Parts: sequence; C-alpha cells; structure tokens
Amino acid sequence: MSIAIDRVTRIMNTLVKSLSHMGISAFGAQELVVRGRVSGKEFSTPVNPVTVDGCTYLVAPRGQTQWVRNARHHGEVAMRLGRTRTPYDITEVCGVDAVPVMRHYLRKWAWEVGRFFPEGVTARSTDAELEAIIPAHPVFRITRQAA
Repeated sequence: MSIAIDRVTRIMNTLVKSLSHMGISAFGAQELVVRGRVSGKEFSTPVNPVTVDGCTYLVAPRGQTQWVRNARHHGEVAMRLGRTRTPYDITEVCGVDAVPVMRHYLRKWAWEVGRFFPEGVTARSTDAELEAIIPAHPVFRITRQAA
C-alpha cells in the first residue's frame, strides 16, 4: 500500500469517526468499539455495516486487523453513533454462507475499500472467487444484545 493511500485512509477514518461522534452516519458508516484482548482498553474504528436478509454484518476489508482479533476474543462489540452506543454479540460467518454478504458489501462499498481486496475481485466475481477471499477478509454477523 502506498504512502498516499495510507494518508487518505487516515484522513477518511478521522473524518468518519468525527462525524460518528456528532451522530452523523456518513453513507451508513458507524464507529465500532472493541476491547483490547490484553489491556481491556477500548479501541474504535470506522466500519461499514451491511444488512443482508434482515441480518447485519461487518466485513473486515483490511483483513486480520486488531479489531478482528479483539472481536473474536471477546465475542462482542459495540457500535457508536453520537451518544448512542449499542452492544452486539458477534459471530463469524465462514465459507459459502459469507458469500452473499461479501457480494453485497463489495457492491455497496467497493468505491471506498476495493483497493484492500485482491485485484479483480468485485461484486461480480463468482461465488468460488468470493469464498476464496473470505478467510483473508472475515465476515461477522452482529446481533443486538438484549437490554
């Protein structure tokens, strides 16, 4: 990844997080909050949730990142928009079950995150091509925790 892309990514993440703190969802983006595996400290990052067949999902376009490892470890995350913080249980979706989610995600968000996926992989890729990239770009179903 080039320095220019890193700079653009940092700027975009800062912008989306700032908007989220003000209660504004840029194109549906929200702020994901996860606890660190060792420190227990909260970390946040912008994410682009998608809804497929009535369920909400998160895709990790940048791969096996810290938020992915932390979410797997704790089995829960929170989504924040403005002052509203909503806790969710998180379940990884693998293989063929994740293909429709990945296809929808790429259809909706490729303009922003397409550069993080292997060249040639798009929403129009075959099911087998999408299934092949899912281990490197995990998919999670999030379910709102009971109050």
